[in-house]
Amino acid sequence: MTVGDGKLKNVLCNVLFVIIVICSVGGAVQAEEGEKLPATEVSGKELVPEKYPFPDRIQRFMRESELSFTYPDAVRGIYVTANSAAGKKMPELTELVETTDLNAMVIDVKEDHGEIMLEPHNDKYKKIFEGKYDCVMDDPEAILKDLEQKGIYPIARVVVFKDNVLAEERPELSFTRENGEIWTNGKGEAFVNPFKKEVWEYNVEVAKMAADLGFQEVQFDYVRFPEGFASRDDVLQYGKGDYDSEGVSDVQQRVNAVTDFVEYARESLRNYNTDVSVDIFGYSAVVPEEPNIGQNFSKIASNVDVISSMIYPSHWGSFFGIENTDTEPYKLVEKYAKVENDRLKTLEDPPVSRPWIQDFEAPWLYSGPTKQYGVAEVEAQIEALNNNGIEEYLIWNAGSNYTEGVDYTP
Repeated sequence: MTVGDGKLKNVLCNVLFVIIVICSVGGAVQAEEGEKLPATEVSGKELVPEKYPFPDRIQRFMRESELSFTYPDAVRGIYVTANSAAGKKMPELTELVETTDLNAMVIDVKEDHGEIMLEPHNDKYKKIFEGKYDCVMDDPEAILKDLEQKGIYPIARVVVFKDNVLAEERPELSFTRENGEIWTNGKGEAFVNPFKKEVWEYNVEVAKMAADLGFQEVQFDYVRFPEGFASRDDVLQYGKGDYDSEGVSDVQQRVNAVTDFVEYARESLRNYNTDVSVDIFGYSAVVPEEPNIGQNFSKIASNVDVISSMIYPSHWGSFFGIENTDTEPYKLVEKYAKVENDRLKTLEDPPVSRPWIQDFEAPWLYSGPTKQYGVAEVEAQIEALNNNGIEEYLIWNAGSNYTEGVDYTP
């Protein structure tokens, strides 16, 4: 099923549902204030949705935003920081997209340390995110309106479980050391606990806010436990909630929590007619499941509209029989694409594949001169994807600085 097919299916379902509601008697179908709406069963766990009064859910069949975007023939996008989106760099980036075969932007709404990068547009979200947002994008509606006029497809990036802001405010939702201090990795980054349903709900509210504003897709990133978690598991303090089950291994508990969050997020956003995508380590597609971080490629892919594997050649070391993958971008991407295609073929309803590719250097890999990424290297990755039937892609550069002169044709 294509993303377009999914949208049509959602619209038809929504129309049918509204007809049923209209034909019902008065408030007979309305949930009582505070009453739990039907929950979803995922991996044997009951996921309790938010307690919204029923009429509010009917209203949500229509976006608050009146913006209109058309899904491109194939999404070809770039990453845009919130500072770039709201600053002097945005005209340069929109011109890049308008004058090439690019057609989409992935814009930070919740960034890598948990800061929400825009001004909430109504009192509901201002209350939920009080103290957690930075008005870098103080007029997100104007940014989206400009993208609409230019025909650029907007995708909201929401970083989920890597979150210093929420961890510092609510240590009980994070991982702590024996002395009660919040655990951080070598870069000073804190994570919140994927076993905690409250963390799920919080991040889904960010996604709903983005959808209300007019973003056509929510892309969840850092949908995982910290790297190397298994080696820290016995020294960190945290709760597992419903996932602390006898007979279920620690690895499967982590996989279940991550997978369940993805399904919960997609179901929660279904009435918003918003596509859901997830970023995932490329390595997770070449192993049955990644035991430390809880990512199972097939299970996650089964619960999203789009799967975006991060397949940067610099991040593989020696793999696929390639001595230094950073120097062989075409070969690395080609070998990865074949593996991913085989995994997706096993799924009954596979998502669209839209990998992240590389437009940056990796000096940490070299003691001498660093392999430079320019036109040839970026085009090689695009060509390798296209030769394996993958026409969609996203390009990563942490500073939103992209190589000039690239032919982005898939």
